[in-house]
Amino acid sequence: MSKTPKICIIDDDYIYRYTVVKKMENMRLDANTMDFEDGEEALNYITDHLDSDTELPDVIFLDIDMPVMDGFQFLKEFDKIRHQLKKKISIYMISSSLDPIDIDRAKRANEICDYFVKPIKTEQLELVFTQLKAS
Repeated sequence: MSKTPKICIIDDDYIYRYTVVKKMENMRLDANTMDFEDGEEALNYITDHLDSDTELPDVIFLDIDMPVMDGFQFLKEFDKIRHQLKKKISIYMISSSLDPIDIDRAKRANEICDYFVKPIKTEQLELVFTQLKAS
């Protein structure tokens, strides 16, 4: 991928969203970022931009536990519009949950590339960007 990737962070914790952006900057990972407090906001944005691949994210970092629409509800609704997307969006679930049920559920979801426990580590961000460049 030669263009600057667009990273979407869906998490109700403002400090965590800010921290992820700062971590990418400190690692000199060039990215355009957007963030949403819950899955519904993000889904509405994606739905409004279905025909504009330049507006859609390349990667989504998705939390599980959020108000309004949680991560798993987002995945269910995202799956309904996936076929309308003009580009592939990679989704990584990033949560503080260590519950084996959550982890197993995320790993079984076809839409999820990987599951990371918060806070996201440097190596995990490097992996995401490496996989993005390879696609």
